[in-house]
Amino acid sequence: MFLTISTTGTPDRPATDLGYLLHKHPEKAQAFSTSYGKAHVLYPEADAGRCTAALLLEVDAVALVRRGKGKGRGGAPDAALSQYVNDRPYAASSLLAVALSGVFSSAMRGVCHARPELPEQARPLRIEVPALPARGGPELVRRLFEPLGWAVTAEPVALDSEFPEWGDSRYVRLVLESAELTLAAALRHLYVLLPVLDDAKHYWVAPDEVDKLLRAGEGWLPAHPEQKLITSRYLARRWSLTRQAMERLELVRLAEADDTEVEEIDNAVGAETEAEEKPTPLAVRRRDAIVAALGGSGATRVLDLGCGQGQLVQALLKDARFTEIVGVDVSMRALTIASRRLKLDRMGERQASRVKLFQSSLAYTDNRLKGYDAAVLSEVIEHLDLPRLPALEYAVFGAARPRTVLVTTPNVEYNVRWETLPAGHVRHGDHRFEWTREEFRTWARAVAERHGYGVEFAPVGPDDPEVGPPTQMAIFSMSTATVRTMNEKEAKAA
Repeated sequence: MFLTISTTGTPDRPATDLGYLLHKHPEKAQAFSTSYGKAHVLYPEADAGRCTAALLLEVDAVALVRRGKGKGRGGAPDAALSQYVNDRPYAASSLLAVALSGVFSSAMRGVCHARPELPEQARPLRIEVPALPARGGPELVRRLFEPLGWAVTAEPVALDSEFPEWGDSRYVRLVLESAELTLAAALRHLYVLLPVLDDAKHYWVAPDEVDKLLRAGEGWLPAHPEQKLITSRYLARRWSLTRQAMERLELVRLAEADDTEVEEIDNAVGAETEAEEKPTPLAVRRRDAIVAALGGSGATRVLDLGCGQGQLVQALLKDARFTEIVGVDVSMRALTIASRRLKLDRMGERQASRVKLFQSSLAYTDNRLKGYDAAVLSEVIEHLDLPRLPALEYAVFGAARPRTVLVTTPNVEYNVRWETLPAGHVRHGDHRFEWTREEFRTWARAVAERHGYGVEFAPVGPDDPEVGPPTQMAIFSMSTATVRTMNEKEAKAA
């Protein structure tokens, strides 16, 4: 992994001032230990007319795997092999950005005790990165660097020079040139934008990354036209951190527009307002979505299959449209907790007549489940071993046959956005599987076809344009022909 920084000079302002700024003597080759390998600083050329400093980072692949945040490059759960075979030793990434901040920390802060006048002096700079991952291609590279005053050359690197028909890789050879820029600003641009272009980080993105971003982005990020993309990618798309950073950047912009201090504007927002803006928990959004879908179906008698501790039953009881609500779970302990939550022993007679709780396994048919308008399987199917899903399918869709069935389950694609979830892990220790959107839809359509239902899908929670919502919901509705057949059977039986 390699990067060079070059400048030119005159007898009055020699290019070798670069050594003072970087705090690294041009006549020495120096090595520095980092968390993931060793960084070397050397000067291929150093005279009054031209000076070039090179940073070479040797990555310790074993340390990267042992100390990395999860499976695969960038923690991708489906790329476990790539923790052993990857581009990390060669392509500029967050590893190089961290090395830059560690080796050239004083230069990045604009500190030079030996020559305090130098950091504020703009100078011609040329930066070269031979191999830069660019998710978004050369066009994105230009969109990120050109607004900062750089002349950008981003040459795509061929997948294989022997086979030009294979096309270009996602890597570019980057050259940045500026006639007038301080070294500190240039280093801060690289520190932020290298991992943004790679769109992956080798370490867990904690809340303190917001402060790092704002410090490195001071003076240029608030006005950058790609501010939102930079912020989101730098913070590994952790939506709460991204929102926090965007809010603080907006305060900076407003303060600059009003020629005042950020603290004065920030103090105008009371603590109660901040509390009101906290995001609604996903569990609450899921219950709200289920209640809305049940209301839209016209159901009045509802089964909550796998009701757990009774949160959904409690929400349904608050809605007078639902005249009978039945909570079903295989766990007697869960039903006991649900009973206490609902205060069944103290509930008025009229309200108590609307709710029932009983134990049953969804792996077996149960005549008590027949005759209801709707059934809900909220975060249930992923707790079953896959070979047992057909039994649940028959018990609900084949035997109980409610006219509407709602099924919600995690969208595994969204897990990369989950703040506290280690890469490659499922959301709950008891989950036997978690499906992608396509896997869930394939299963749901097959179930609907086998049992005479139609099915539609709805997102629950923020619908990320790349990975979808955190929860996916299928709404099964019995077809008109199936309803007619059932009514005829009921009429004959009567």
